[in-house]
Amino acid sequence: MMYYLSRWSEAGPEWMHALNVFQYISFRGVAAAVTSFLLSILFGHWVIRKLISLKLGQPVRTAEEVHKLFELHGKKAGTPTMGGVLIHGAVIASTILWARPDNSAVWLLVFTILACGALGFWDDYLKVSKKNSGGISERAKLIGQGTVAAVVAYFFLTNPATEVQARALYVPFYKAPLLENLGWWSILFFALVIVGTSNAVNLTDGLDGLAAGCTATSALAYAVISYAAGNIKVAQYLQIPYYPFAGELSIVCLALAGASVGFLWFNAHPAKVFMGDTGSLAIGGLLGVVAICCKQELLLILVGGVFVIEATSVLIQRAVFKVTKRLRGEGYRVFKMSPIHHHFELQGWPENVVIVRFWILSVLFALLGLATLKLR
Repeated sequence: MMYYLSRWSEAGPEWMHALNVFQYISFRGVAAAVTSFLLSILFGHWVIRKLISLKLGQPVRTAEEVHKLFELHGKKAGTPTMGGVLIHGAVIASTILWARPDNSAVWLLVFTILACGALGFWDDYLKVSKKNSGGISERAKLIGQGTVAAVVAYFFLTNPATEVQARALYVPFYKAPLLENLGWWSILFFALVIVGTSNAVNLTDGLDGLAAGCTATSALAYAVISYAAGNIKVAQYLQIPYYPFAGELSIVCLALAGASVGFLWFNAHPAKVFMGDTGSLAIGGLLGVVAICCKQELLLILVGGVFVIEATSVLIQRAVFKVTKRLRGEGYRVFKMSPIHHHFELQGWPENVVIVRFWILSVLFALLGLATLKLR
């Protein structure tokens, strides 16, 4: 919306020419980050009070389910959840205000936030209403996330301007596509990226501020990546795929980073509100779609390294437990508990120590991901 002020200023008096600054993505991106941060701060207390009045408190798994972990997390029961609506609102408002509305990819990201956020809201609501850690079935969740992937695939594969490049598979450290044409496997690949990222962020959201902090670093990294992918000179210099519409996506990424930091104001340990699946599923879905839009899907494994570690720890734990139980009659646990942040808690690390160390790792992963743009 603010972009058009720069267009109107061209025909206006000389004093209006200062509004030309609104045509620059860099300026609008920073403005979007500041706007989303301030919106989160300004409306945070109101959202928390509203969630409390609606009795949307976080259910905590019982001592029979998690044993010693209940001693550490039992006091969190009743903390308002579904705080992800604060992040959604800040990101969408900032995006509408600062991004160009004629960019269809921007609206694709807005759709992703709303769709994945609604899926997470449904999951959270069932948990709160049933007063347990259950929610929607894994099948229903996969169907919802798969629907988002289908929309993204339709957006790219039905557009002659993006179809050929969208079917290619790029890998870090290599300038040419590893595979020129995935064919209809592209749809499955998009689904894997979106479902994997959405669920990985969801699994990371288990400690106060952990997911929000890691989201901020990943979003900042992809803000740089999308800006580079949308600038033909930078894209050619770095030898990465060029998409004319990708530059505007950096505004959405910066809005997400600002909203995540603003949410941390209330979500930092000890948390006054949790983002819930409402926030984590939407954040993961959004990062996955941004990676697809930039054709840097596999780079997300490095940039979102903490999310990958968390999800991998769950997969390893489940696989080993099931196999050993079938072979020996008793399941073997690789970790004291998964996701792996709980393992370190049960090892004796204080919660805030686990959080800060994982934040440090997320910064390092983001920097390493950005470094690969030049190492091709």
